Amino acid sequence: MKPRTLAEWLDYQQGVHALGIDLGLDRVRAVWQRMGAPALAKRVITVGGTNGKGSTVAFLEAMLLAAGQQVGCYTSPHLMHYNERIRIDAVDVDDAALIASFERIELARGDIPLTYFEFGTLAAFDLFARAELDVAVLEVGLGGRLDAVNLIDADAVVITTVDLDHVEWLGPDRDSIGREKAGIARRDRPAIVGESDPPNGLLEALALQGANIERAGRDYHVERLAQGWRWRYRDGTQLTLPDPELAAPVQYANASAAIAVLHVLHIFDSAELARVAAVGMHMTKAPARLQSLGGDPSLIVDVGHNPQAARALADWLDATPGGRVHAVYGALSDKDVGGVMAALGDRIAHWHLASLDQDTPRGLPAAVLAGVLRQALPHASFDVHADVRHALAAARNTARHGERILAFGSFFVAAAVLAETAS
Repeated sequence: MKPRTLAEWLDYQQGVHALGIDLGLDRVRAVWQRMGAPALAKRVITVGGTNGKGSTVAFLEAMLLAAGQQVGCYTSPHLMHYNERIRIDAVDVDDAALIASFERIELARGDIPLTYFEFGTLAAFDLFARAELDVAVLEVGLGGRLDAVNLIDADAVVITTVDLDHVEWLGPDRDSIGREKAGIARRDRPAIVGESDPPNGLLEALALQGANIERAGRDYHVERLAQGWRWRYRDGTQLTLPDPELAAPVQYANASAAIAVLHVLHIFDSAELARVAAVGMHMTKAPARLQSLGGDPSLIVDVGHNPQAARALADWLDATPGGRVHAVYGALSDKDVGGVMAALGDRIAHWHLASLDQDTPRGLPAAVLAGVLRQALPHASFDVHADVRHALAAARNTARHGERILAFGSFFVAAAVLAETAS
């Protein structure tokens, strides 16, 4: 048989399983066991939550690399290239490595159907196990308890935030969603809870599982200073740090959770933790997390796609006052579009609504977004556009000197804007 290219492998994976999402561990566990189920690294950290996962993984990666650790990171989805999902020492794996891993997975799975996501997760496991890593950092995809990533018993977990998203899969409220996300924790191992007001469902489920709960605002604290900030732990450890390079007030919580997990795993002594944390604040990069693309009017791109992420965007806009804000916004059908719009409210001077129905079957047409906007913000000013490219062009034509263009709502929006500005 002719060898498949990476693109051909990814197309093939879309058809192996009839369902795009099929939560559960039985199939992926069976295939992984057939592959020998080797250890991924000396230590494994799993990061789950509604928002903030990618940024928290990026903080962990930067800090561990600053200490000379060999680090593998698995995240999803990707922005521009599939290879972004699997990084070893901050370098995306190449096509050849992915293809070789997919071939091993295909040989092992036999007649066991795997989803597109499960293929990628197993490839990350396989490639990490071959890389002799010190630490593997795994981002959970949808949910937690039944996500393929949860096949691995992590040495510690971070649950960044819990809010309403994927409610058709995870439940209708924060308590039920929190119970699902708690499923990544393990008995007698640390579970970092990254928000100070977590739902009771999350805390109850973690306690039932016997996890060692470490809570923001109780066991560790963030203190903003005139310059920089201070991280404090209940054992008396204090670190005075520079502000994160990543924008948005919420990044202090993400950085703080990343520091907490390294502290409770005793990977470094306090002096070394202070050093690598300071380096991490400067070195952490996460594309499309309030990423500034420059220009005048300035262009900012963000993957925020649910009400909690929109509230974080609103906080950032309030903390960084400037000129009028023009939104380039597109969304998927399973998102709370009205909640996102309401969270931003009159901070947006004009909405450029972009259709995503040509990008993905889940994408909403701009006309649908317009209908929701009329309900959520009856007096909002808006235009509708055939796609992100046209919406961005219109925003650039109408925004004036000193104003801002904020492109957000989906990874598809972020990817299209990054592609357009790179061309």
